[in-house]
Amino acid sequence: MASPALRLRLRLLLLLAVAATATARGAGAGRVDLWPMPASVARGAQTLLVSKDLKLSTAGSSYADGKGILKEAFQRMLAVVELDHAINGTYSSHGAPVLAGVRVAVRSPNDELNFGVDESYKLSVPATGNPLYAQIEAQTVYGALHALETFSQLCNFDFNANLIELQSAPWTILDAPRFPYRGLLIDTSRHYLPVPVIKSVIDSMTFSKLNVLHWHIVDEQSFPLQIPSYPKLWNGAYSYSERYTFDDAIDIVQYAEKRGVNVLAEIDVPGHALSWGVGYPSLWPSATCKEPLDVSNEFTFQVINGILSDFSKIFKFKFVHLGGDEVNTSCWSTTPHIKSWLMQHGMNESDAYRYFVLRAQKIAISHGYDIINWEETFNNFGDKLDRKTVVHNWLGSGVAEKVVAAGLRCIVSNQDKWYLDHLDATWEGFYTNEPLTNIYNPEQQKLVLGGEVCMWGEHIDASDIQQTIWPRAAAAAERLWTPIEKLAKDTRSVTARLARFRCLLNQRGVAAAPLAGYGRSAPSEPGSCLRQ
Repeated sequence: MASPALRLRLRLLLLLAVAATATARGAGAGRVDLWPMPASVARGAQTLLVSKDLKLSTAGSSYADGKGILKEAFQRMLAVVELDHAINGTYSSHGAPVLAGVRVAVRSPNDELNFGVDESYKLSVPATGNPLYAQIEAQTVYGALHALETFSQLCNFDFNANLIELQSAPWTILDAPRFPYRGLLIDTSRHYLPVPVIKSVIDSMTFSKLNVLHWHIVDEQSFPLQIPSYPKLWNGAYSYSERYTFDDAIDIVQYAEKRGVNVLAEIDVPGHALSWGVGYPSLWPSATCKEPLDVSNEFTFQVINGILSDFSKIFKFKFVHLGGDEVNTSCWSTTPHIKSWLMQHGMNESDAYRYFVLRAQKIAISHGYDIINWEETFNNFGDKLDRKTVVHNWLGSGVAEKVVAAGLRCIVSNQDKWYLDHLDATWEGFYTNEPLTNIYNPEQQKLVLGGEVCMWGEHIDASDIQQTIWPRAAAAAERLWTPIEKLAKDTRSVTARLARFRCLLNQRGVAAAPLAGYGRSAPSEPGSCLRQ
């Protein structure tokens, strides 16, 4: 039997051969180099030049763009197309039609980023016209943002002409997401991530049309976020400087929303909360047994209420994540005052776990949230969960089908396929992981909101987060965006296209790792980005 290193090397050689062959054929041979693949694509054979003064027109649009969402997105699109190249060639010497601008027609005047917002769009790039304009039609501005991202991937810098070109016009692209929830988790408790790093992750998410940043803010190791209602909580931060102010959090949420990304905040209770007691020691069961949070203490639930009250001023997403996983309740039965409280209330440890989760849910609902909990809550007392609960699957396969059969909603993040901190999880596994496995009832399928790839932070920080996320997260992003009938059944058929997208991320300043090898692998030898 071949060693793991040899198998990895053979796989690398296969990937390189596939990518090299596809690259040699070129896009003109019929390959559409877009990621994620749109629902419907038609194209021609005409090459256009893109004006160095490309204009944005909103004539006929019902959307006033009072917040500048569309205008700023258009400027960002130009920046990732030009990539700091000097666009100084002459158009007349090439004889190709020149694309003068992009017309964007948004039908809805509303730009609230509600869950399930219409993200569909139609992108048309004609081959003739005077003046020649691409056309984007979308129900909401957020569909238009996705269309601008797709348009950016049609454009390339022509190194001979020093101009931007757009090949294979005319284009007609009809597109919409398969799932409304397409998430990425970041963890700022295990390692602090500076605000600019979080913003760079948000920017990179938009390139593959992910739309939910799950912010696992606090855990047992640190509590970095300012909570005005309980100002000593962030005493649990690693250091004075490894913190987020209330205004930092507002800034991150607003930054994300202007890019079509919702921010899902998580406080994990009752476990994973040791850091809370640094500022408020009475939240600990005792000085020697510090988690889970003290279920017998009313102050515990007052603090949770204060946190969620402050959250409601920052995090406008429909959902809040209350964790509920990996709860070791032994402290409750070994701490005298909690043991006495359990006896008074006729509870054992399991009863108290259920009581805590359900009470926290009621607090969240009182602040207008629907709740997401990790799957242990469903596995232990699923029939008692509030019907607003979304169950977050992570332990393995087979959970989603049980959740939707019980009439609850579900998000899929099974750790064997979609945990980015598992460096041995390959991009192929990310691509083929199907959220609707064994769910055939159409009404139950609708209860699967989507999926999320998880970048747990024990072994990543600002220095390596992007190359650990990408390109594997992009493979999952196509699974969550593209219609199932258009997804590749054999991952070898998308290797070259994903390799090109990984190179595109690098060109845009995102430190995406090579496809070949395990997560976060370095290039194995000198060579083209497309061959790694």
